[in-house]
Amino acid sequence: MASRLRPGSQKKQMKEKIVQIYESFFRGEDLVASNANFWDELFLLKPKVVVLETELSRLSGEQLVALKTPLNQLFARCVAVACDEHLLRAAHALQTLAGVVAGVCRQTRPEPSPDPVDLLPGCDAAEREMGVLCGRCAELLAGPYPDTLRALVLDVLLVVAVAAADISRNALLEYLMINSSLFEPLIQLLSHSATRSVHGHKCVLLLTLLVNYRKYEAANPYVVKLSILDDELALNGYSQVITAALTEFNWKYSAQTYDAQNQGWLSSFTSMVGNMFVADELATRTESIKANHGVLVALYEAVHLNRNFIATLTQASTDASQPPSPQSTLDREQAPPPLPVAELSPPVNLLVAFLEYCSIVMQDTKSDAAANNVRQCFIVLTCVSEDQYCNSLMHDANLVFVVRLHRLPMRHRKAADRPAHPQPLATALLDLTVEFVMSHLMKRFPLDLYLQCVGIIHRVLCYQKRCRVRLGYHWRELWSALMSLLKFIVANESAVVKRTNVFELAIMVVNIFNLFITYGDTFLPTPSSYDELYYELIRMHQVFSNLYSMSLRYSNEGEHRESAMRLTNNLVNIRAICNHFSPKIDAWSQTNNQTSLTEEQVLDVVRCNYESLTLKLQESLDQYERYAESPRYSSFFTAVVRSVVRDTWAGLNFDAVDHTTLLSQLSQIS
Repeated sequence: MASRLRPGSQKKQMKEKIVQIYESFFRGEDLVASNANFWDELFLLKPKVVVLETELSRLSGEQLVALKTPLNQLFARCVAVACDEHLLRAAHALQTLAGVVAGVCRQTRPEPSPDPVDLLPGCDAAEREMGVLCGRCAELLAGPYPDTLRALVLDVLLVVAVAAADISRNALLEYLMINSSLFEPLIQLLSHSATRSVHGHKCVLLLTLLVNYRKYEAANPYVVKLSILDDELALNGYSQVITAALTEFNWKYSAQTYDAQNQGWLSSFTSMVGNMFVADELATRTESIKANHGVLVALYEAVHLNRNFIATLTQASTDASQPPSPQSTLDREQAPPPLPVAELSPPVNLLVAFLEYCSIVMQDTKSDAAANNVRQCFIVLTCVSEDQYCNSLMHDANLVFVVRLHRLPMRHRKAADRPAHPQPLATALLDLTVEFVMSHLMKRFPLDLYLQCVGIIHRVLCYQKRCRVRLGYHWRELWSALMSLLKFIVANESAVVKRTNVFELAIMVVNIFNLFITYGDTFLPTPSSYDELYYELIRMHQVFSNLYSMSLRYSNEGEHRESAMRLTNNLVNIRAICNHFSPKIDAWSQTNNQTSLTEEQVLDVVRCNYESLTLKLQESLDQYERYAESPRYSSFFTAVVRSVVRDTWAGLNFDAVDHTTLLSQLSQIS
């Protein structure tokens, strides 16, 4: 049948009633005057949050100010209906509230932008309205309500938390500080496995954002409450949420690596065109890392603020919310090829998962975002390595774990990871630092990351010296890595010294050797380990000689003069060892008519000439500046939290609320 429409005409699409209401409301029409039941009917309709945000985004700052009174009324009605016993109306009110907050606060408008507090609750009513909202949210989170409704409440609170790009300039958050009643319900959700498995990630993320509100400027009640929290169930729940997120990331990386290494003949073909997809692979990994930004900040805040949390780092995880096997958590159509049985076992505690995560993300430090992620990991490890109790757990020979550390593919070695075997966590931590030292000797030298990495090594050694702990570790690998670092600095003097003060790093490395020389007999596992240290120093004497020459050149003039002079002084004992034993080894070689000596022969010479060696006693080798976030890392964490806020905002979607499930759950309650 021929169409009766004129050529080129289109049938006008009917708008939903809720959309028509939004458009009329933001045109300034008085809808209440024409319908006395307007507010009652509004919250029975399913909200369209994206449409609500879009309508608000079209308004300029002046137009928003002109709508101040209707917006105040809408905000107050949303808060009032959220307290309604009719839970479907309450859910719709919360969704509408989230859309209004997002549309007013998150849209880019020319300066000066209007005050969101004045536009939404209104300055005069803000404390009252926000207090009622916080109380109702706390009630819905703590009470016997559906999970879908709890998830909606958490999303609303997250919208309020990320209402401004700079969290410390979010005026709405000030009222969440005044009404800090949300902490206990969030902790309660983390304490129970059933609620933690559904809401754990959002709870931890929200707590992290609340903790970071103006923490350098004023007293933050959430910082205080998190720092004194001693509820073991809650702390374990907090830990298990982070462990699950890091474990998932680690497993996906392992699955991809295993898949790439076991493609058979296809791998030879794909290697020819592999460079075409390097950018896509890096982009995918970057997105995966970004997804864990909030989790990483949450881990840092807990380790940094709460001493009780340290105990959860090494506790075995038996939480049912953590997937028992990656194979059971992925659809068969999407799952990568199965891994060997040995690789399917998830990490059993948070520190194991975190060390493996570090070994993955530290492979790439080329971009600023990647380097910042590694920097954040090293800050966490710095806090861990400073803690006496955590060190005692990491060095406990009866607490052994399998930690799989991934290695960066390099020209001089195969890409395959080393076989993992049970070992104390301190051993895995040292292996991680050694791997970083050896795999980042490049022209774009990441000095600040090296300072952090070597600082972690120093802290671990100071604990061993102080507590006389003899860790069964392959110390030669550590010595070799540190000597390679010094060799790289000397070889690239012209490129590195001009940009950075590498003398501070060289001083730290030399002092680690001085710590071994002066106190090695108190923490090295055997006397032969001490002999091997001297052997390595003598074998690599040219490195220290070149380093000494370089420090002398810069100790007379230049901006690094003081650091160069301190390095010169700190090399005194290493030079004394090399100058003392080298002539004796040469004499023994001439006496026995041997031009090439074995290691054992050199060690015999060393053992026979210890008594004639004179060394200078150096003080404060086991002293270091304890970690403090402010002021050194204040700007860094401000930028990190800003990134978390941005990512959190991008991940919120209120139109994706499952109303079918919500209605089903509400009907069961009623």
